[in-house]
Amino acid sequence: MSNSLDALVSQVRQCRVCRDTPKAGKPSLPHEPRPVLQVSAVARIMIAGQAPGTRVHASGKPFTDPSGDRLRDWMGITEEVFYEPDKLAIVPMGFCFPGLDAKGGDLPPRAECAPLWRDGLMQAMPQVTLVLTIGMYAQNWHMGNQRKSTLTETVRNWRQYHEMTPVSVIPMPHPSWRNTGWLKKNPWFEAELLPVLKADVKALVS
Repeated sequence: MSNSLDALVSQVRQCRVCRDTPKAGKPSLPHEPRPVLQVSAVARIMIAGQAPGTRVHASGKPFTDPSGDRLRDWMGITEEVFYEPDKLAIVPMGFCFPGLDAKGGDLPPRAECAPLWRDGLMQAMPQVTLVLTIGMYAQNWHMGNQRKSTLTETVRNWRQYHEMTPVSVIPMPHPSWRNTGWLKKNPWFEAELLPVLKADVKALVS
């Protein structure tokens, strides 16, 4: 890891803004922050996820849950490769577990994280050539007005974003079990997108 990236990650891990000085109109984070990310000055793939869930908050490692199992299967890689920083960077839109809503689902990523840290982290990792944008929040940030009006349409048009330069983007749904119904309604995702994703990942981590 480069000195500048190492220093930036150290600042991220010490960040307590969402607890101590939250964005105007937002409640303070109700628990101790635990920023979770995996970065590298050489990894060419970056996963842009949403925010840690309860299991990731407990483990301190990204995607240590069933969603991670499904994501690794989608990518065609082992846990060993997935957690090798020189192979793969993992930078969610919110670094800390945001808490649960009234129905027991995860709240959206904290609004403080991306404006504070994301530009700097991306600038410190210019070697990244493929970004997997998982979910609406990551797609909004990385794709801006190029994304479609719905997540389904954005993912359906993945070929358009895959051809972007200098950084190729593959938009994806969240690998949560909650999206199993979506996968059944959209079989093209597994039939058409996943083979390309697996081929890209294999080429970039080998």
